[in-house]
Amino acid sequence: MNSLFLGLLVAGVVLVIGVLLYNLRQERRARRRVEAAFTAPASAGEDRAEPTLRGDDSDAGRGQSVAIEQAPEEPVEALDSEEPALLQPQPLAAPRSARDALSPDPDIECVVLLTPGAAVPSSSLARARTATAGTPARWLGRRGADLPWQALDTAAGPWQQIAACLLLADRSGAASRADIGNFLGIAAHVASELSAECALPDAAEETARAEEIDRFCADLDVQIGLTILRSELGQIAGTRLRGVAEAAGFRLNAGGQFEYLQEETGAVLCSLQNYKQEAFTIESLRAMTTPGVVLLIDVPRVVEPVRVFDQMRLIAKRLAKTLDAVLVDDNRRPLDDAALSAIRGQVQATAAALHEANIEPGGPRALRLFG
Repeated sequence: MNSLFLGLLVAGVVLVIGVLLYNLRQERRARRRVEAAFTAPASAGEDRAEPTLRGDDSDAGRGQSVAIEQAPEEPVEALDSEEPALLQPQPLAAPRSARDALSPDPDIECVVLLTPGAAVPSSSLARARTATAGTPARWLGRRGADLPWQALDTAAGPWQQIAACLLLADRSGAASRADIGNFLGIAAHVASELSAECALPDAAEETARAEEIDRFCADLDVQIGLTILRSELGQIAGTRLRGVAEAAGFRLNAGGQFEYLQEETGAVLCSLQNYKQEAFTIESLRAMTTPGVVLLIDVPRVVEPVRVFDQMRLIAKRLAKTLDAVLVDDNRRPLDDAALSAIRGQVQATAAALHEANIEPGGPRALRLFG
């Protein structure tokens, strides 16, 4: 056994140990964040960083693009496989059935339950619903204690119980004390008009909960971008880009980006955006050129994020080859398989933390919190 072989053997052992230690650290960090999510004392005055497509010189911000400078995760098998291996999802602590998907969600909403003296139609709450229009509020009703909740704007009633629900946080920020106070005032007025029993939560406590939920979700608001740039600072013709994107299964949306949809549900799996951060239109694509594009996955908003990332990585490699371009990081450094494995690890860690917090990626709760 020569010295070269021994050196390679030792290096392999060290690499395996390093990967195991890194995975253990990531798992512990995710678990600590989840355990503290809805119990840590709230602190006012924190500024919220909005989601961004690609990272800048700052480390702060919500919706971070991928950080490459980390130890590689486990090796990824079959990088160019047509069918990436499906990651087995972790069980949730408290799964929500399809029947309950519309139910009030007191973990993330300020909920006021109203029980009128007699069943009332949806029309009786028309003014209250108008007063909360433009806010992330829902008005639900059910015809009996054992019957499912329904949205008041989709059914007429009559309702034996009503739930007024205000989402405490989403990507626009935490609900403010004024927002919550106004919502509770409207609910109290409705209760008075309907002679309904109700118990109003404390506005200060709900405000503190909103700020804590907002901070927690900011830690899990991860958007992963893979940048494809034309070699030697060249340009990609818009007509060619459109043809290649559509051939790969993307469709241009009204927002100026291409979307790759899940066929059965129509959910967006990933998007293809202009590197120059200018919107694509059918007209502009006829005349424009661009140095590159960015493939983006919104981790909390897709079902099975790891599997979707594997699909996006495969698409990115094919697009780069077809467009005579290079897959790079935010600093224009080529991305190799080790770097892509590290990015995949970030997706996996985020998905695991979401599962542990009972926020199913791509599910109704995640779509509301990260909408």
